Amino acid sequence: MELRTLRYFVAVAEELHFGRAAVRLHMSQPPLSRAIKQLETEVGAALFDRSSAGVTLTPVGAVLLDEARSLLDQADRVRVRVAAAAGAATLTVGMLGDSTDPDASRLAGAYRRLHPRVEVRIREADLTDPTCGLHAGLVDVALTRGPFDETGLTVHVLRADPVGALLRADDPLARHGSVWPADLADRRWFRFPEGTDPRWQSYWNGGEPREGPVVRAVQECQQAVLWNGTVGMTLLNHEPAAGLTVVPLTGMPPSRVVAAWNEGDTNPLIRSFVRTAIAAYRH
Repeated sequence: MELRTLRYFVAVAEELHFGRAAVRLHMSQPPLSRAIKQLETEVGAALFDRSSAGVTLTPVGAVLLDEARSLLDQADRVRVRVAAAAGAATLTVGMLGDSTDPDASRLAGAYRRLHPRVEVRIREADLTDPTCGLHAGLVDVALTRGPFDETGLTVHVLRADPVGALLRADDPLARHGSVWPADLADRRWFRFPEGTDPRWQSYWNGGEPREGPVVRAVQECQQAVLWNGTVGMTLLNHEPAAGLTVVPLTGMPPSRVVAAWNEGDTNPLIRSFVRTAIAAYRH
């Protein structure tokens, strides 16, 4: 079995959809389907059940998925060890500032155990750059949140978090069990500077143009609400500063945690990072 074919198989097994797997692999669907058929011939058994309801793994496919992931991890470790011996094993990861995500801590530990000789450099970005330097070529991979301009990037969703309205604790709406964006339509919102990715700006402004103080960091968002009585969106499970509260916001899609990297980048350190992130965030 070729490693490339196993990568194809893992993509289909994780997406459970040939079309999505083809997009993820940056190839058309017919050669992907042919490669999987050939792999099934080599194995001597069906790896997927295909029906009008969709694609599911067979018991044989489930066994191969575990083995394929192990083989691909080992292959990447070989490449990484060779790079480390040559003094070239570094990975620069972009992250949003003020992040205390426990899944990210789990990822850091798992990646360090896999690649103890790799130097991981962290570049923190403020809220004006959701790609954390990826579009600017400053990082190899970003652990961040969407949405943003994905042109030239590959993006894998790791988790989705519900959002809420960040309010002063003495705000009349703070006593509500939940609020709708329309309840905040006439309020001033904190917003990001001009030039910030418009998709990102629109999401965190509840899909509407807003007026209010300009902020660049999480702490500035909280202080804008505390001092000015403005409002804004935040993660529902985010611990607010004293004097503030978070109320569930109905009608808004959740905030997606994603791993993003440059399309077509074959750096094994990035592939290993993404696979380790998927496992850490699935925990």
